[in-house]
Amino acid sequence: MRYLAIDYGNKRTGLAICDAGETIASPLTVIQGQKELLKKIADIVAAEKVEAVVLGLPLNMDDSQGPQAKLVLKFADQLKAYIDVPIHFQDERLSTFGAEEKLAAADFTRGKKKKRLDAVAAAEILDVFLQQKHPQ
Repeated sequence: MRYLAIDYGNKRTGLAICDAGETIASPLTVIQGQKELLKKIADIVAAEKVEAVVLGLPLNMDDSQGPQAKLVLKFADQLKAYIDVPIHFQDERLSTFGAEEKLAAADFTRGKKKKRLDAVAAAEILDVFLQQKHPQ
């Protein structure tokens, strides 16, 4: 099954996708801003033949939902009007930290790292989701 992971943000939204075998999560792109965000995601879902979406849910360390988590849930409700595939939620705590660690090893400038960070964070979210789905 092809999953599209979304690391939703007010300024940038990172996207990652996995292969049909659900083994490799790869950063896909970063969408800047909110203008036509839902349509752009719907177009990617159609073009990539995505069968389900994994949306990062930024829970607090005590598992409660803060203001950002509520924004993500509202975004999910809006997204449902644009796509006809299931939406799953995945705890995204520490996904940005993991993404930053991965990018630290890369020989990118600070600007290039910033441009890729949200897509790499989305890949982290998708990777955790897939690991939980297929424990070894």
